[in-house]
Amino acid sequence: VQLQAFGGGLVQAGGSVRLSCAASGRTFTNTAVGWFRQAPGKEREFVTSISRSGGTIRYADSVEGRFTISRDNAKNTVYLQMNSLKPEDTAVYYCALGYTAAQSIYIMQGRIEYWGQGTQVTVSS
Repeated sequence: VQLQAFGGGLVQAGGSVRLSCAASGRTFTNTAVGWFRQAPGKEREFVTSISRSGGTIRYADSVEGRFTISRDNAKNTVYLQMNSLKPEDTAVYYCALGYTAAQSIYIMQGRIEYWGQGTQVTVSS
C-alpha cells in the first residue's frame, strides 16, 4: 500500500495551500482517512479525519474553521484545504489510512494502518 501526498510548500501567513493524498494498493473506500502533522521538536498530532462516506468529519481545535478535509472515493484521494494559515501551522503533514471499516474517531485516536510519506508546509510570517 502506498499513500502519496502532494501539495506542500512555502506560503505566507494568511495564505492557502491544498494538500492531496492518493492511495494505491488497497481499497480506499472502506475506511476512514485523515491528516496528522509534526512540527520540529514536537510530537505528531491529529489534524482532521473523515469517515468512509464523508458524513462524519473531525478537526483539531487549532484548525477548526480554517482547514477542510474532503475525499473522492472514485479517485482514492483525500484532500486538505488549508486557509488562513499561521506560522504555527508549519509542519510536515502526513495522510493516514485507517484499518478496514475504521471510523473517523479511530483516526483521531491514532489507530492508523498506513501512513503517507509526509509533505512539508512552511508558513512564513
